[in-house]
Amino acid sequence: MKALWQVFLWIWRDQRIPLLRGALLGVVVLLAGVALLGLSGWFITAAAAAGMAGVGVSFDVFRPSASVRFLALGRTAARYGERVLTHDATLRAFATLRVRLLQSYTRAPYDRLSRLRGPQMLNRLTADIDALDGLPLRLILPLIAGIATQLLTFALLWALVGVGVAATLALGFVGGGAVVLIWAGRAGFAPSRRAELAAQAFRSRVIDLVQARGDLAIYGQLAAQTAAVLAADRRRQAARLAQDRVERRAGLALSCLGTGLATVALALGMALVQRGQLSPALAALGFFAALALSETVSPLRRAVAELGRMTLAARRVVQGLSAPALQTGQNHTATTLRFEAVSHHRPDAARPSLHPLSFSLHPGETLALVGPSGAGKSTALLLAAGLLRPSSGTIWLGDHKLPDWDETALRAQLTLIPQRAALMAGSIRQALSLAAPEADDPSLWAALQAVALDQVIRAKGGLDAQLGPRGAGLSGGEARRLSIARALLRRPAILLLDEPTEGLDTATARDVLHGIRRSLPHAAILTASHRPVELDWADIVRMLP
Repeated sequence: MKALWQVFLWIWRDQRIPLLRGALLGVVVLLAGVALLGLSGWFITAAAAAGMAGVGVSFDVFRPSASVRFLALGRTAARYGERVLTHDATLRAFATLRVRLLQSYTRAPYDRLSRLRGPQMLNRLTADIDALDGLPLRLILPLIAGIATQLLTFALLWALVGVGVAATLALGFVGGGAVVLIWAGRAGFAPSRRAELAAQAFRSRVIDLVQARGDLAIYGQLAAQTAAVLAADRRRQAARLAQDRVERRAGLALSCLGTGLATVALALGMALVQRGQLSPALAALGFFAALALSETVSPLRRAVAELGRMTLAARRVVQGLSAPALQTGQNHTATTLRFEAVSHHRPDAARPSLHPLSFSLHPGETLALVGPSGAGKSTALLLAAGLLRPSSGTIWLGDHKLPDWDETALRAQLTLIPQRAALMAGSIRQALSLAAPEADDPSLWAALQAVALDQVIRAKGGLDAQLGPRGAGLSGGEARRLSIARALLRRPAILLLDEPTEGLDTATARDVLHGIRRSLPHAAILTASHRPVELDWADIVRMLP
């Protein structure tokens, strides 16, 4: 419940005034419903009594009937205003929360973010937020409005009917309703949680099925993945049926509670009428008010049946928003990159991912890290880029330790090209402009020429040629060279390359490597390499154990 309250407080702080107005209108709706039924019951009973007494001709029917119409119209208008205000405020708050969650994920440590798959990210940005829409709309605000209505109705019934009827209804609805809703919350917690997990598994597997359908078909796993999707959907449906059963039983229990309390209110009113302490019309007011008060607890049954789903989503959202903020520091100028006995060890790994490493890399030099798979070449690049923190040792960039750098200044001085650089759908121009939005066309063509890709792009239609998702439309080697050209546009002082010529023939690889150095003659370049053409190009070769 703590996570639910944290999320609601974020929503409240973001949209306090609209939610407060919506809550007040919610109280007006409930009070108008109680007043409408109570007044209608009083009016019918009082008119019948006047007719039986022979004084019906003098009974004022105009003001009560006008009040009934006023309450009916006012309740409709208040309901409309309450829905507009609360739904609009909730949607606005969740839009803000979704942006904050995305920003938080972008600030997450690299090792945590690298383990988050695309479908998982999509689920957390959409499904988790969508699962929480019932928190303010169907739980918190209706609960507040219901309690306020019960208190105000208790005071009115005490004044008009008597403390016995007022206390019976208040204690019955609050106490009995709490018992039913607590039971529903506990009984529905596990099914609603299972339903949400199954729904997210279903969406993730569908995305994997669509994105990897080619590989799945090649390896004969298409039918198995389809079966996994359908299995997740069956689990979701089974959990939803169990959740719906809980909700229906809670609805039946609340309906019986309301009927029973209305019967008790009628019996108490009749007893007061027989003793001459109350008129029949006022006794009817208590009975019909009891029927209307059922609306203060009945709508909550759906929300409490979804507590498991909402709690799961709230915990994930709170966890996502707790990612550490970007590091702040000073703006410096990079000259050299220096490792002093830097090592890295993942908590869940049996052996270090990088043994202690020391080197100095000066401007204009190229240092190639060589070693078998798993020796830590890529880890060293991630450490140099500030995406991983060393387990021991110190990394210096210029005359300052790497953690002392401001994040924005660091990215302006240093650029990393990982093994699998991402290319998004769009034009070649957009792919290149991601690194340098201000670059003109001659600069873009110069970067493409440096990686021997300019003729290929001209043949495909030039800078406005369109790429599909993940760079579809380019071969693996072409996509690799386009990512390198994009990095060259940033003009970094430190360039980190993870197997830069992977997928290229030797002649093209040699052209690309020399094009990189011509474009960045004064940059310090650190590479993770295994190909002879890259080792011949480097000034220094460092073997990792």
